[in-house]
Amino acid sequence: MCHVAGGGKLMRGSESAATVRPFMKVEIEKQPGSISTLQIELPSDEVSKEWDSIANNFARLAKIPGYRPGKAPRSVIEKRFRKEIQEELTKKLVSKSYHDAIEQEQLRVASLANIEDVQFGEDKSMRFRATVVTTPEFDLPEYKNIPVQLPETNVSDAEVDAALERLRDQSADFVDAPERGLQMGDFAVIDFEGSIDGKPVSEIAPQASKNLHGGKKFWLHLAPDNFLPAFCEQMTGEKRDETRKVSVAFPSDFPVKELAAKEANYIVTLREIKEKVLPRLDDAFAEKLIPGKTLVDLRQMIEHDLEHEKEHERERAKEGQVVQYLHERIQFELPPALLKNETRRTLGELVQRNRERGIPDEMLKDKEKELVESAAGLAAHRLKTNFILHRIAESEKIDVSRKDVDLRIRQEAVRYDVSADKMRKELEEHDGLNSFAEQILLGKTLDFLKANVSVGKTEVSTVGEEKS
Repeated sequence: MCHVAGGGKLMRGSESAATVRPFMKVEIEKQPGSISTLQIELPSDEVSKEWDSIANNFARLAKIPGYRPGKAPRSVIEKRFRKEIQEELTKKLVSKSYHDAIEQEQLRVASLANIEDVQFGEDKSMRFRATVVTTPEFDLPEYKNIPVQLPETNVSDAEVDAALERLRDQSADFVDAPERGLQMGDFAVIDFEGSIDGKPVSEIAPQASKNLHGGKKFWLHLAPDNFLPAFCEQMTGEKRDETRKVSVAFPSDFPVKELAAKEANYIVTLREIKEKVLPRLDDAFAEKLIPGKTLVDLRQMIEHDLEHEKEHERERAKEGQVVQYLHERIQFELPPALLKNETRRTLGELVQRNRERGIPDEMLKDKEKELVESAAGLAAHRLKTNFILHRIAESEKIDVSRKDVDLRIRQEAVRYDVSADKMRKELEEHDGLNSFAEQILLGKTLDFLKANVSVGKTEVSTVGEEKS
C-alpha cells in the first residue's frame, strides 16, 4: 500500500459545485514548483450577515457595565468585542470559502501550504490569501486490461517436502558429542575474545556488533563461510576444553571501517560440541507439532498455507506490474515541496527500520548519503503512484464513504486490540481521518485496476526441477 501523497486531501473539480458562491472573487497566480496563490474576496453582504449573527450572540451573552444583559447597543458591542468577532468570523468563513474557491476554479490541490493576510474592509468585505500545491497535469493512458504475467499458485509435492524439512530442522535436538573433535556441520559452544595488535576489538570498534568483540557460551554453526572469514575452518578437529588461536583477515570492504583490511586474533576455547539430530518424519512428529494431527494432516495444512502464501505473492506481483506499467507511460514533474516532505518522512521510516534491526546510529551515520538517496527514490515513487491513482479514482468516480472508513477503523481497532471508539478518537486528535480515508481510496483504486488486468501465462519452474 502506498502512503498518502504529501499528507493532504485531494480536492477535485468534478465534485458538486452546488454550494459554490457565484459572487466570490478569486484571483489565481501560478508560481514555479506547482505552487499557486489564490487571492479570495468575499462580498460585504455575505460577511455582514455572518458578522451580524456573531455580534448578536455577543450582545445576548455579554455583560457590559451600565447596561442590562442583552440591552447594550450594537455599536458598543462591536467596539468592545471587535477582535473576538473578527476571530470567530475568520474561523467560520475562511475554511469554507477556501474549499468553495477550489471547486469554483476547478483546481486539483494536493496540499494547502498556507492561509494568511486575512483583511476586513470598512464595508465588512473580507479578503485572504491561500497558497496551495497543485497536482501535476498529465494524461492517463488506457489503464483497463493492463497486461500482467503472474506466477502459478499450484503447490508441488517437492515444495511441501521442502517445508517439512524446514520444520524438522526447527525441531532438531542438539546432543553432546564430547568424545571427538569438532566437525563441519556441528554446533560449537565457545568462549572467545578478539584483539588486534594486542588491543581488544571491543576497544577498537566499540560500536560494532558484540559478536565481533567476543563472547561467552556463544553458539556457532560450523559451516564454510559462516561467521567471520575462515573462522570455522580453523576450528575443525578442536576438542572440548581445548583453546586455539584463530586468525581473521577482515576484507577491505568490511562494513565496520575500524576493522576493514586488518587482521584480528581470536582466542577460542571450545566448551561443548553439539551434534544436530533431526526428528523422524512420522505421525509422532506431526502430533508433537499439532496435537491430534497425523503426518498426512500436516502435509495438507502445509499445502494450504503455501497456496495462501502464493496467492499473496500473486497479488503483490499483479500490483507491482500494474504500477510499473503506469509509471512507464506517464511522465510529469513532482512538486518539489511535496517531494521534500515525503523524502524527509521516508528517511525517518528507513532510519527507524534499521534501528529496529539493531544497526547502531554510528553505522547509520556512515551510510547517511545512501539512506538519503534511497529515501528520495522511494518518496518519488510513492508520490508519482499516488498522483496517478488519484487521477484514476477521479476518472472512475471511485470515492470513500463513511461506511468504508468505519469498517477500516473497526479492522484497525481489532488489529491493535483497542475499541473502535478509541481508534476513531485518536485519529481525530491527530488529524488522521483524511489520511486514513485517502489510504482507503488508494487501496480501492488499486483493487479496481487489479480486477481489470489482462493475465498472460507465465512459465514457472517447479522446486527440484533440474535446470539445463
